Amino acid sequence: MAGFKYEKDGSGIVTVTMDMSGPVNTMNDEYHREMDATVGRLENEDSLLGVIITSAKQTFFAGGDLNYLLSVTSADKEPFMELLTGIKQRLRRLEKLQVPVVAAINGAAMGGGFEICLACNYRIMWKNPNVIVGLPEVTLGLLPGGGGIVRSVHMLGLEKALPYLLEGKRLKPKQALEAGFVDELVDSLDDLLPHAKAWILDHQKDYLQPWDKKDHNIPGGYIDQIDLGRRIAGIAIALRRKTRGLLPAPERILSIASDATRLDFDTALRIETRGLANLTLSPQAKNIISTMFFQLNQINRGDSRPQGIPKQKVSKVGVLGAGMMGQGIAYTAARHGIDVVLKDVTLDAAERGKNYAVRLLAKEVQGGRISDDERERILERILATSEDSDLVGCDFVVEAVFEDLSVKSSAICSAEVYLSPSCIVGSNTSTLPISMVSESSLRPENFVGIHFFSPVDRMPLVELIAGNKTSDLALASAFDFARQIGKTPIVVNDSVGFFTSRTFGSYVDEGARLLQDGVDPVVIDNLGRQIGMPNGPLAIHDEISQELTRKVEAAQVALGIQSEKMVSTEVGNLLITKYGRGGRHYGGGYYSYPEKQPKYIWPELYEIFPTSDHEIPEEDIKDRLLFRPVIETLRCLDEGVLKSVADGNIGSILGIGAPTWTGGYIQFVNGYGVNRFLDRSNSLADRYGPRFSPPSILIEKSATNGIFS
Repeated sequence: MAGFKYEKDGSGIVTVTMDMSGPVNTMNDEYHREMDATVGRLENEDSLLGVIITSAKQTFFAGGDLNYLLSVTSADKEPFMELLTGIKQRLRRLEKLQVPVVAAINGAAMGGGFEICLACNYRIMWKNPNVIVGLPEVTLGLLPGGGGIVRSVHMLGLEKALPYLLEGKRLKPKQALEAGFVDELVDSLDDLLPHAKAWILDHQKDYLQPWDKKDHNIPGGYIDQIDLGRRIAGIAIALRRKTRGLLPAPERILSIASDATRLDFDTALRIETRGLANLTLSPQAKNIISTMFFQLNQINRGDSRPQGIPKQKVSKVGVLGAGMMGQGIAYTAARHGIDVVLKDVTLDAAERGKNYAVRLLAKEVQGGRISDDERERILERILATSEDSDLVGCDFVVEAVFEDLSVKSSAICSAEVYLSPSCIVGSNTSTLPISMVSESSLRPENFVGIHFFSPVDRMPLVELIAGNKTSDLALASAFDFARQIGKTPIVVNDSVGFFTSRTFGSYVDEGARLLQDGVDPVVIDNLGRQIGMPNGPLAIHDEISQELTRKVEAAQVALGIQSEKMVSTEVGNLLITKYGRGGRHYGGGYYSYPEKQPKYIWPELYEIFPTSDHEIPEEDIKDRLLFRPVIETLRCLDEGVLKSVADGNIGSILGIGAPTWTGGYIQFVNGYGVNRFLDRSNSLADRYGPRFSPPSILIEKSATNGIFS
């Protein structure tokens, strides 16, 4: 058993140390062989007093083999269910050994790795912030299939277990102890095995799993009890409202967890097996695994970063502009240990920007997430100033002023006088071509686009844009800075609107076109949510404001920038000039916003855009709202704005709210079927216009029966 080291001490305690091939332990063919052989040996071990399961690697156990799960097809369903049954049977045999079994958790134990721990009679965890446990399968469109649902319910109770199962929460040691998932914490890694052995020696008679005791009752009661059943029904309604029926995993988890309170333990395990098998075959799981695991890892490890350049580290960052974006960038950088110079035209404006950090950190202290001392250390890193001379010593500067070329140029020119020749300057812009913005720079080779999303402290994506003179060093430095502050960076080439703004704008534009076509605005926004978007296109346009889109268009016209004419801008301009409705911030747009009351469609909108007697089929409306940004994404890939499929998928989900179930706008085409998507695009183009015409890259992919990868 090369992968599992088996050592028995003089007292009769066996320590099984998982040390499989490769960098991490994972639930692959090697694991199945090793665990089967190990359990068999333990069952036949003479004078066995107890068992400790631990790991020789920094990660205790990484979970299931996602490459294998991605490859499972409907033809493999029965063998796959047999495999899952075997995994469960071995864990049942482990926890039913006639001796105590302890998990000594020395590193992260996620998914299948944590299910191994749950199948032990006692769990001891090293109190280190890098050691986390959890059942995150739902975030990949799956469910815990090694007994995680059933054991969690029997251990914690249905109501208490559900947040961990439905949200895939990752728990640090103290959180895991408070939740009841682990039984003991140790301060030192060296204490793990001694504490495990001590517990075994003290519990030779009292070690059975709760569910294997005759008097076991599930904490909190059973689903058939009226009060609990009513509360779970409320959770089911809220869950359906959240997922809109587009993500089957959470609803399947809730169903299995509820069944676990009705059925005997081993029958519930079989229901769990069937649930995972069905989800593994679903297109949603295939899409999510492909993008949110494999492609996300591909991006975060630097596949889009220029190669051959040493990793760069920022010690001091300058932020030009202390408005909504600048203050968020300053806070985020300071939170990650970087000194910040937050500069605005007046000291009062800069101080107001710093106060954003003061407010956020006060909430962090109040929530017990950081101490008063840590808050003060973070705030001390932010220098609010109106003086460009304070930028001396910065190795990276982010310009975050208004979306106006002259204002940006002025801020950049004033700052560069005090910057070293090696300092990289990034412009936070969502629409202006970086090559144009960089013309004001003394060193355009050190200039790069760095597009943050609002609110900066919560949005995980950064879009990096290479201008026509941006050097590989500048791009690599921006990439490394984004990773340093905990963001996921995608890399795109220069164009009007780049990738995210251009694609996002197409969704908003299609909403305006549907309005012009006589579709009820309530129907437009409801169907936008039904396809999985965070909000409908009209409501989103109100939030970003018709006034902003008007200003962006005016700025582009003034600069001679040629871009596609957007109906959403035309409609917005009409609402502004004729009716004074510039968006929510300006008192209302498509919607009215009464104080302390729900918003509602502005009644006069029906007079401006009367509902047509000729109804557009609901499926066409949904496909128009979904296919439009997908086709725009494919055009970005076709034109070289997007450098990779992964950048498009991750950018669409993390940056512009593409429905998670799609796996991103390009992955959606793979899941839908390239040929089928081509046919549907042509059908929409024939009926509604050439904006749905398939790009050449789609036609070429269809001709070769390929997929986008």
